[in-house]
Amino acid sequence: MDHTLAAMPTTRRPGCPFDPPQELVEARAQSPISRFTFPDGHQGWVVTGYDLLRQVLADPRFSSRRELMKHHPLIDYGDIEVPPAPPGEFLLMDEPQHSRYRKPLVGKFTVRRMRLLTERVEQVTAEHLDAMEKAGPAADLVTAFAKPIPAIVICELLGVPYEDRGRFQHNIDLFLGGEASDEEVGAAYVETQQYLAELVAAKRAHPTDDVLSDLLDSDLTDEELQGMALILLSAGFDTTANMLALGTFALLQHPDQLAALRADPARTDQAVEELLRYLTVAKQFFRVALEDVELGGHTVKAGTTLILSLSTANRDPERYPNPHVLDIHRQDGGHLAFSHGIHQCLGQQLARVEMRVAFPALFNRFPTLRLAVPADQVALRPETADLYGVKSLPVTWDA
Repeated sequence: MDHTLAAMPTTRRPGCPFDPPQELVEARAQSPISRFTFPDGHQGWVVTGYDLLRQVLADPRFSSRRELMKHHPLIDYGDIEVPPAPPGEFLLMDEPQHSRYRKPLVGKFTVRRMRLLTERVEQVTAEHLDAMEKAGPAADLVTAFAKPIPAIVICELLGVPYEDRGRFQHNIDLFLGGEASDEEVGAAYVETQQYLAELVAAKRAHPTDDVLSDLLDSDLTDEELQGMALILLSAGFDTTANMLALGTFALLQHPDQLAALRADPARTDQAVEELLRYLTVAKQFFRVALEDVELGGHTVKAGTTLILSLSTANRDPERYPNPHVLDIHRQDGGHLAFSHGIHQCLGQQLARVEMRVAFPALFNRFPTLRLAVPADQVALRPETADLYGVKSLPVTWDA
């Protein structure tokens, strides 16, 4: 069926902070792929269906290269030249450059190695729960719990000194939060790059027991290591922080699911996977066709930009029965929250460990945890942000 999406929606329905924008849900109901005219006039596509989106992510004929990403779904930037990704920032590269950077990291983020981190994640989580309890009985869960846990863990993995964590976290918030000005984003990016250059130089002089030091024996240049560190720090912090905060919000708004999780802690792994599917904080990716490709009964011409709507793909009724229901008993796996194909999230096992530890620990420590404000007053990140989540989550509990 030929379907056209008139505009890229950015607003979620009032009272439905966990659901994708209704226009995207309706587009998926019409067709798994829709025509879309970008603000600059470029004729592209929006992929909303699970099977088609998974197909695109696995097909090397669709590129992730930064220099090809010339069209924005909300803004007309005119005829601009986009430079290639800086050395090391492999998420915005294709093969063979992508694998050159990713392969040295694969062994650092294995399931086994991440599980060995469980004890440290438990320790960091307990420390922050202790601090919440001491300062309570009220807190902003984002600043007291959701942000510091993944920030500390990823910084320790990469060898970022503890005292530098606040500076790094502030800059990541600026260039991923969706609310800073272009000037603020640019300044935060430059400062972060400068800091990482200093960090790599420090590791060269005095290697320590961390992932970044482990990479010093490779043929990677300091500039490449700097770019890789930026990708790992950003992804390892912001995505999990948003999942911890938004996941807590979702469970508090679904008390039956929270009660089921408390009654059967063995379902924690299953609950984490369902929250990842249901919330899909990484809302969309972009790809550009390198040649003419037949997709969903349409010919996608070479040079065409595709918007990949992960949030609707993970709510596709042809893949998931009752897709808009949060159900921690759901048996259907295979969600795309961590993407798919060669760009599937390298740190997904670390994120899983952090969530599997943090959610039960939080609700066990505070069995009466609840929102301190009405749900419609929870401050959400802007829809224009790269990742969806909450800016703050005021909670309280019985002392």
